[in-house]
Amino acid sequence: MNKQGHWIRARGCVYNVYYHFVWSTKYRRKVLIGSIAEDLHWLHELIAKQKGITLINQEIMPDHVHLFVTAHPIFAPANIAKIFKGITAKKLFEKHPELRDQLLDGHLWNPSYYVGTCGDATKDVIERYVEMQKVK
Repeated sequence: MNKQGHWIRARGCVYNVYYHFVWSTKYRRKVLIGSIAEDLHWLHELIAKQKGITLINQEIMPDHVHLFVTAHPIFAPANIAKIFKGITAKKLFEKHPELRDQLLDGHLWNPSYYVGTCGDATKDVIERYVEMQKVK
């Protein structure tokens, strides 16, 4: 559910899709600490607000990030990851040029990521519901 506990209504659809993203720093370098972690936390909030994505929760660990978000279905999960990873890398390198020295090839993020989805129903509930439609 969204922060208000309701499905989200948008033009042409009602949605209830939540994404859990995890991505790590390149080479799992423990660089997301101190003011860098604080700036990253703020950047996630800013990016979400600017792009119309609801940031529900985030956790920044020294070598990886967890984001829990909901977004209109026009956003593919791959694009959400690309938006957050691309903008944060650019802005953090601008504000903290010393980061480049700690990352051998000048890339902040590992190119891969994890994404899991959820809503208010489990996979089993949906499977049973779809199966029951045959009976009607």
